[in-house]
Amino acid sequence: MFGLPDLTSYNMFLVICAIMAAGAFFFVIQASLELVTQARTQRIVNRRLQFKDKFASTSEAMVELRKSRGLDADGNFAMTLERFNRLVVRSGLPYQPLRWAAMSLAGALVAAIAYIHFVGGWLPAAGIALVVFLIGPLVVLKHVGGQRQKKLATQLPDALQIVCRSLEAGHPVATAVALVAREMPDPIGTEFGMTADEVSYGFSLTNAVQRMAERSGDPDMELFGATVRLQEKTGGNLCELLKANTTTIRERQTMRLKVNAASSEGRMSALILTAAPFLVMLAIHLTRPEFYGNVIHDPLIRYGFAGLFTWMFIGNLVMRKMINFKM
Repeated sequence: MFGLPDLTSYNMFLVICAIMAAGAFFFVIQASLELVTQARTQRIVNRRLQFKDKFASTSEAMVELRKSRGLDADGNFAMTLERFNRLVVRSGLPYQPLRWAAMSLAGALVAAIAYIHFVGGWLPAAGIALVVFLIGPLVVLKHVGGQRQKKLATQLPDALQIVCRSLEAGHPVATAVALVAREMPDPIGTEFGMTADEVSYGFSLTNAVQRMAERSGDPDMELFGATVRLQEKTGGNLCELLKANTTTIRERQTMRLKVNAASSEGRMSALILTAAPFLVMLAIHLTRPEFYGNVIHDPLIRYGFAGLFTWMFIGNLVMRKMINFKM
């Protein structure tokens, strides 16, 4: 009556088999997704242990891990440009200068070709390519390092809780730090793992934690290092100090979130003001190609566009200063 199929016309054995096959199919899909999720979690958690799996001794793995982060064999900054070295270390990316240079060169060529195609002029295109080649890697490293630092700051209170529980169970501090390295995912797992290895090979806990704070560049990690130094000099219950440290870090993170919410309007305004000219230019070019096409080859127009983009860049820097609150 309502267009429903007549089930009596079908073989019930085939219907039951079809239902069972559909159920088996969904079970296979679910199991496959769970396996992929578990494998991804295991890969993320054990990423810091890849070097230990590749080398026979922990000392060799520790040296290679340091070198892959842009450090020397002793764990110090290896490059003469210390500021660039800090960006490399804090980004957590494998230090591959040749690959980075090739990617930066490819990005510079794409930017230059796009400028020549849409605007024209070899000299401005060469300048744009040079800027992209030199500044592009710094921008990427700073962005990746910032994202990694935010994630590390989010994981730090949980890591300190693990240390406190391990200390309350009677474990030494080095064992508690190593427990964080085994249980916590990256990036904090790698940082605590390097600290645990340094403590195992002769560094004091204070020096190892201070080096971890320098590698991460996070102010909350600096607070953790200051707490460890204070406990070493004055004594006291390290577990109680770390609990107070954890509470302070969580309160600071809550305040950062409030500041971030308060400045969200300014960030959105900056995004709209930056994107609007490009969207308008694209719409005009698509609807009326002759609007820019008839005058784009005029040198005055080209220099005018270069000046406009320069002022837009300066305006973005000013707006960033206005909405970027440090705590």
